[in-house]
Amino acid sequence: MSRLFVAGATGAIGRTLMPLADRHGIDAVGHVRPKSAAKATWKQVAALDLADGDALREALTGRTTVLQLIGTMRKRFGSGDTYETSDIGTTRLLAEAAKDAGVKHFVLLSSVGAGRPLGAYLQAKASAERIVRDSGIPWTIVRPSAFDGEGHSAPTALRPLFDFTGLLRYKPIRVTELAAALLHCAVEGAPTEAVLEGRPLWGLVEGGVARFAPT
Repeated sequence: MSRLFVAGATGAIGRTLMPLADRHGIDAVGHVRPKSAAKATWKQVAALDLADGDALREALTGRTTVLQLIGTMRKRFGSGDTYETSDIGTTRLLAEAAKDAGVKHFVLLSSVGAGRPLGAYLQAKASAERIVRDSGIPWTIVRPSAFDGEGHSAPTALRPLFDFTGLLRYKPIRVTELAAALLHCAVEGAPTEAVLEGRPLWGLVEGGVARFAPT
């Protein structure tokens, strides 16, 4: 049975993924920073600072899977976030503690374009990917395009065009679809040593949406 640790549980994807996990009886612990603990509305919560190595290793002990959903945007830089601390630093802390705790699978939410990064945002995503690949833990990297939902807006009316233009990797993705895909991947523990974007990603989306469709 998969036992998940979800980093970034209060973010756009985490806020959708955690209730979905609870509804389907999946053992998932959602991480929050101590000052954000009041935002947690799901069943299992780990309120800790990721820089507290002992607390993080304890929280990861017995978990099979880490889902790393933490990332930032330039508009948050004014509050102290940076790509180095949010995208790269948290991934490093999680990967090191996960290896010590015996975690079996590390799922990283990245971004389309990280394979050939241009600009600071994609370069940070590429750095986070390298940390995960080098961690010694079986890994899966998921590279979606623009999100739609939970405060994000993308031109979803144009989504059908991406299916026929050879640009499937840039097709906007609904937050609900992405959350279901990530949860499906984590529960299955597969595919590993795989970077999912474009057609492979949308195959994962189809599996997740089917698995967690409302009954």
